[in-house]
Amino acid sequence: MTHDFHAWSEIDNGTVPVDDGELFYETAGPASGPAVVLLHGGMLDQRMWDEQFAWLVNSGLRVIRYDSRGHGLSSTVTGDWANHDDLAALLDALDVPRAVLVGLSHGSRVALDAALAHPERVAALFLASPGISGRAFTDPFILAHIREQAAALGEPDGAERYVEHFLRLWVDGPHRAPSAVHPGFRERIRACAAANAEVHADGAGAGLPLEVGAFDRLGEIRVPTTVLDGDLDSSDISANAHAIALEVPGARRIRVPSAGHMVNLENTPLFDAELHAFLSSLAL
Repeated sequence: MTHDFHAWSEIDNGTVPVDDGELFYETAGPASGPAVVLLHGGMLDQRMWDEQFAWLVNSGLRVIRYDSRGHGLSSTVTGDWANHDDLAALLDALDVPRAVLVGLSHGSRVALDAALAHPERVAALFLASPGISGRAFTDPFILAHIREQAAALGEPDGAERYVEHFLRLWVDGPHRAPSAVHPGFRERIRACAAANAEVHADGAGAGLPLEVGAFDRLGEIRVPTTVLDGDLDSSDISANAHAIALEVPGARRIRVPSAGHMVNLENTPLFDAELHAFLSSLAL
């Protein structure tokens, strides 16, 4: 799926100060219009939303995407921080009172925390391949590759192996060999994760994210919510999607066929159609 970047509205970018750092962001669309914030996955950056950013802007919405602390062009982690508070600071700086949050993986985790810590700032949630704070991984596939990542961190030249296990976890998943994944797609994610690992190497172990513990509080969420998960993803992500659909009042779950963790890039037509329908259903 390709887009004419020149067809977009004028894109503004810059940085917003947060405690002990700054966040890099891009925004486009009418300054006073309804706002949609795109929250990327862990080890990635806001470029993972290129496909969605294009059509969202062209549909007349105000769209914001940014690099979380420790990712992309934002500051490297220097101590404990809260991603949901960083998001609130970004909304304050951009004069956005409320926004629809669209997250994938770690981005969904941040969105859920924000909906609980700052409920007045969140208009709706569109959550893909969701992480949930307060719930530990249990899938043996996930745990095995996390152990391998930890071992790689202790090696002098372990960065490449660390990134490869990241790809096994969050691109290939438990049901596919790497050779079964489109090589261009896999390389796109590899390049992003490898750049992140290099640029933010000094932040490894420098601090811990302060989180809400959303798993035990999902029933408190009171905004329209849709959750998607790929049928080739891990059992942990499937369980997270099920928990959100079960506990968040009125939440809807969509199972995405022929997709692993990165559902917005592996089944882009379905993801975009569902996001468009979701946004159209809201009184923005």
